[in-house]
Amino acid sequence: MSGRTHTKRFRVRKDSIAAARLHVRAILIEWKLGSLIEDSVLITSELTTNVVNHAKGTGDYFELGLRRRNGLLVLEVSDSYQWRTPELQKPAPDDLSGRGLFLVDALSENWGVRPRDPGKTVWAHLAINRVARP
Repeated sequence: MSGRTHTKRFRVRKDSIAAARLHVRAILIEWKLGSLIEDSVLITSELTTNVVNHAKGTGDYFELGLRRRNGLLVLEVSDSYQWRTPELQKPAPDDLSGRGLFLVDALSENWGVRPRDPGKTVWAHLAINRVARP
């Protein structure tokens, strides 16, 4: 099955992080992509946490998009915060934060940021038929 798309809006608040994780899990079960749930939920958690922590006061909602296309699951989180683009950090072992995109980078085939009006979309690709991690 190819070409599926699902988008949902969430309020920019802490309880939306857990709601987004549960939503991704439910959609991937529906799409029969159970092997991608663990990594997709973790990526969702990291990207939505970034919105809640860094995009406060810039809009009431963020969008979570899932697309199944050409052997990839595309996970996207869009917000209206346009002043700061997320960047991959290499945190020190004793840093208390800064690992979000580091995890996204490790778990996804590819990821990036693209502008939108207003704001940005952070996306991650996961191969549907990839070999499971040990």
